Amino acid sequence: MTALWGLVRTMRPKQWTKNLLFVFPGIVFDGQLFDLEALLLVIAAFFLLNMMSGSVYIINDLADIDSDRRHPKKRFRPIPSGQLPVRLALIAGITIPMLTLLTAVLISPPLALILLAYLILQIAYSFRLKHIVIIDLLTIMTGFVMRVAAGVVVIDVQNFSPWLYACTGLLALFLIVGKRRQELVTLGDEAVNVRRIYRDYNLPLIDEMLRVATIGTLITYTIYTLEAPSPLLAETQLGILTVPFVLYGVFRYLYLIYVRGEGSAPDEVLLNDRPLQVDIVLFALTFVVILYIVPHL
Repeated sequence: MTALWGLVRTMRPKQWTKNLLFVFPGIVFDGQLFDLEALLLVIAAFFLLNMMSGSVYIINDLADIDSDRRHPKKRFRPIPSGQLPVRLALIAGITIPMLTLLTAVLISPPLALILLAYLILQIAYSFRLKHIVIIDLLTIMTGFVMRVAAGVVVIDVQNFSPWLYACTGLLALFLIVGKRRQELVTLGDEAVNVRRIYRDYNLPLIDEMLRVATIGTLITYTIYTLEAPSPLLAETQLGILTVPFVLYGVFRYLYLIYVRGEGSAPDEVLLNDRPLQVDIVLFALTFVVILYIVPHL
């Protein structure tokens, strides 16, 4: 039972909140949130993506077992701590992706292709790409864009804007760079021993990257609200009303990074920071009102 719980922990259920934020925008912004058939398909995609991303965490922890044992926090993870035996982790890392892909084929072949591409990309990241400066960040960002695509291909989207891919990609990059910055600050001289790639990064570079990702996120989201093909957003431009919520969320995260010294784990910040939670809820409610209630007034 201990090993089973270790397997669940290794699959990072807390990280699934990121899948929630990136899989559902397609159906929400396309105006199909209350279409039961479409919603069930996206929920299925969300579940399968959780299984695939969970198996990637297993593979990643197996690849990083030695470095994780030297990390002040990661050494307590199930695999490096010994709670989850390596052999069981290997079996799960092979079986879960196979079952996930087979299920996805039955639901949506395009979804299966995206999940397969996601798995290949993440395996390449675990064993090679994470050691290449800048490419490591862009690889993770691409994985988040794939999450959005997974929620789009299972439904018949009509008003989906490619600008949403740009928004989510840059938002993901913003969170990734923020996390790397906090790791670099927290680990100090030990950073290189934990992640070899940190020998190619320093705080000035990370801060500049964070600045670019911040500006890019805000600009692309603003453009999305003005250029989205949804008739309501395009004709009335009411989507611009949600920009202040995005601005606050980005600034709040920067505050947590630079002032509070948090942000090394975005999922923990999302689950623990009440002002950020309120901001996300208000953002979501505002968009739901704009897309689903205003047209019927």
